[in-house]
Amino acid sequence: MPDRGGGPTGPRIRVGRPSRRVRTLLMTLGVLAVLGMAFTMFAGFWTDWLWYRSVNYSSVFTTTLWTKIGLFFVFGLLMAVAVGFNIWLAHRLRPPLSAMSMEQQSLDRYRMGIAPYKKWLLLGITALVGLIAGASASSQWRTWLMWVNGVPFGQKDPQFNLDVAFYAFDLPWYRFLLGFGFAAAILSVIAAALTHYLYGGLRITSPGARATAAATGHLSVLLGIFVALKAVAYWLDRYGLAVKSSDFKATDNWTGLRYVDANAYLPAKTILFCIAVICALLFFATLWRRTWQLPLIGFGLMVLSAILIGGLYPAIVQKFQVQPNEQAKEAPYVEKNLKATRDAYGIEGTQVTEYSGTSNNDDPTKLRDDVDATASIRIMDPNIVSPTFQQLQQMRKYYAFPTNLDVDRYSEQGKDQDTVIGLRELNYAGIDKQNWINNHFRYTHGYGVVAAKGTTADSEGRPVFTESDLPSKGQLGSYEQRIYYGEKTNTYSIVGGPQKEIDYSDDSGEKTYSYEGKSGINLANPVNRAAYAVALNEPQILYSGAIGEGSRILYNRTPKERVEAVAPWLTIDGDAYPAVVGNRIQWIVDAYTTTNGYPYASRTTLGDTTADSLTATNDQRAVVAQQNQVNYIRNSVKATVDAYTGEVKLYQWDTKDPVLKTWMKAFPDTVEPRTAISGDLMAHLRYPQDLFKVQRELLTRYHVKDADTFLSGSEVWQVPDDPTNKSGDAVPPYYLSMRMPDQKEQAFSLTTTFTPNGRDNLSAFMAVDAEAGTDGYGKIRVLKLPTSTTVNGPKQVQSQFNSEQDIAESIRLLRGGDSEVEYGNLLTVPLDGGLLYVEPVYVRGGGLKYPLLRKVLVSYGGNTAFEDTLDQALNKVFGAEGSTPPPPDEGEGEDTTPPPPTSDNPTVQEALSDAQKAFEAGQEALKNNDWEAYGRAQEDLEEALKRAEEAQSRAGGTGGGAADEPGPTSSPSPSTSPDDV
Repeated sequence: MPDRGGGPTGPRIRVGRPSRRVRTLLMTLGVLAVLGMAFTMFAGFWTDWLWYRSVNYSSVFTTTLWTKIGLFFVFGLLMAVAVGFNIWLAHRLRPPLSAMSMEQQSLDRYRMGIAPYKKWLLLGITALVGLIAGASASSQWRTWLMWVNGVPFGQKDPQFNLDVAFYAFDLPWYRFLLGFGFAAAILSVIAAALTHYLYGGLRITSPGARATAAATGHLSVLLGIFVALKAVAYWLDRYGLAVKSSDFKATDNWTGLRYVDANAYLPAKTILFCIAVICALLFFATLWRRTWQLPLIGFGLMVLSAILIGGLYPAIVQKFQVQPNEQAKEAPYVEKNLKATRDAYGIEGTQVTEYSGTSNNDDPTKLRDDVDATASIRIMDPNIVSPTFQQLQQMRKYYAFPTNLDVDRYSEQGKDQDTVIGLRELNYAGIDKQNWINNHFRYTHGYGVVAAKGTTADSEGRPVFTESDLPSKGQLGSYEQRIYYGEKTNTYSIVGGPQKEIDYSDDSGEKTYSYEGKSGINLANPVNRAAYAVALNEPQILYSGAIGEGSRILYNRTPKERVEAVAPWLTIDGDAYPAVVGNRIQWIVDAYTTTNGYPYASRTTLGDTTADSLTATNDQRAVVAQQNQVNYIRNSVKATVDAYTGEVKLYQWDTKDPVLKTWMKAFPDTVEPRTAISGDLMAHLRYPQDLFKVQRELLTRYHVKDADTFLSGSEVWQVPDDPTNKSGDAVPPYYLSMRMPDQKEQAFSLTTTFTPNGRDNLSAFMAVDAEAGTDGYGKIRVLKLPTSTTVNGPKQVQSQFNSEQDIAESIRLLRGGDSEVEYGNLLTVPLDGGLLYVEPVYVRGGGLKYPLLRKVLVSYGGNTAFEDTLDQALNKVFGAEGSTPPPPDEGEGEDTTPPPPTSDNPTVQEALSDAQKAFEAGQEALKNNDWEAYGRAQEDLEEALKRAEEAQSRAGGTGGGAADEPGPTSSPSPSTSPDDV
């Protein structure tokens, strides 16, 4: 009978121990898991390094990396040593345990449990606190670099007579060190107290002394260090008053000392500093006295003093000295705040001029002529006509324009022309077949610039394009049209390898292309492929046959992303805009240096200040700088990003900015000098919108220089809400070529209006010379209207437009059927003492999916007009026509009628007569949105022109005849079919 228990003759069954094969498998899986995690961390590091090297900014990566590593190890080691040393010292000072109390006997099992692992436990605790402290310290790399590279401002604060650099660069670092010291002291006290308790140095329930002499001395020294750090904190708080924010009725985010700060808090901080020093010495004295009595008395005195001197006394001063005569007490400190705030935001040179708001010129012809000399009024609103660009110039579904186009200026016949411009960028949502190859290999770039005159529309209300079609052609000449880097390019592409890209399509079909630039990272290297497969979580990168020799991966492709990455110390403007510079499309990005430590300068929240009625609706227009608070800002850098190669260049714009100089010391050779800006690029640089919006918000209060007026609040302005929509957000600033009253000629400007706080009438008009490279660039001019009379503001003008019976009836007719009326930018132009308001009105309706300019609203001196064209509206408002006729290309629109016949051949005349009839039939069908009739008319037109050409050729040549002229254009562009519309 077999032995079931596994005796000598039967097999033995081993239970509870895994087999060697299982152990090997588990070990292998563990090793693989560790290697996987290690490679994942390596992939992130390696791909970052490759990217920075590809854009030639590897020094930014290495400087930032080594700074973080240095701070991590230095402060992590300091924290670990501080805590570890105090644990070791507490253990070393433990009392003998020969006569153990009941309390200690209950702790004995804990001591016995950790005894074999004391060293490992000590190492674990110190490593944990070191890692946490090191990680926290590494995030302070900007603070460290600014402290170690700080450049003097050359300006001193009015209270302590210290350079502004102390508050901007030094004080933040000292505060970090102080915070680190407090953390180290508190953790050391906790760790030492627990160790003393565990080993009998501290007793809670046992009779007799609560602490041994050694434990008393040890903990007293640690508490003395803590109190000494508090003394340092009181001393630094004295300087912190100069950059302290407080609520003050005169303004939000008030910064700097007030009367109560200078006369109560400042002496209180000094007294508390002295008390804290004495209290710390009393704690240190326990090394000899071995008693807690005096230190505890001193600590209690310090706490009581902090309540009475630091809290109650300033409240008494505020109540009984300041409030009874607040204006007189606060005036000297308000003057300091006024000066510092104006300096910090670059508004100290603002020119405020009295402006009547009503014209004394009785000559209507002179007024009408002055309009053309004063402003090039833009009736193409870049925030409205994007769908029109989309419909007429999209060409393919996989192209798209930004929601809000940009305004730039380009030379036409030697004269700058305000131009609405947009790029035909790649639209991934429009790709018919969404798959990995199409999304990342075939559809890789947009194509071409589309531009239109800002001051002109054609007879149908469409933009007059100066650059259009695919490939784009027009006034911009020859340039690289492929757009690999743009605002809509938010995914990676792999280019240059075996897989050909779709370049563009024309009548002959799709054109293919292979990227020839040097941008991106080479994927032929298997290590790089593996790293990007992990970093992008895309395993196909490892084995795809579409990747081979020459394949390069492009990512971080939006202009904002690229500039932020190569210059993480800059705050980026929310609106990057394109320009054709030389033979390249360049994205121009404005960047700011900021600080929160300018003494006495009031703070502002950038995200709130730069928001307006456009930022909420624009899918690309990011609000600058999120919600961080600053009290100093400079547009110190102009950056460019090449739309084809992705090359990033940073140019020093503000050569006096000490914050920029500090960062240029920290990251040498990353910012090129201002002299490196080419003339072509300079012609397209402009004053940035976000800086302008910050300055206009500050000027609502800080346009006054008198402390009494500032305190009274009688001159407070506000930025009006946008009257053209119901968003309730601030009206955006508008770019416009115009001439202020003290200027001799027009300048490209950025403009806005102000209304009194809580009212709708106009209080001021503000403009800044936005044309870079000119002597007047950056000069802010404010026209202040009298308070004794009222001049209509934007909301009132809009209400006037809507309430006039004739205008209201016309708008009602425009809204007939399923049409929608959209109001364009309400432009304000100072003219001969008065204010001219111009607003284009667009209609989107019928079969059209895009807005067309149908009417123009104009108001001046209480008179309003609502006409088909700007010229007609101006003529009606002023009751006179301009004495200088506009050039042919700047009138109501381009002449779209067929040219008159120039041949006596009757067959030619008959064919051209048929062409004229077909054209007129097409125009009538277009107005009625009858696309079937429109298509027939186009076919008749083409056939008639062909007959005319053949007849002219038979008659003896084609030179000079009407058939040589291009055929009449119609509503959509030639490449847009009725089906597309």
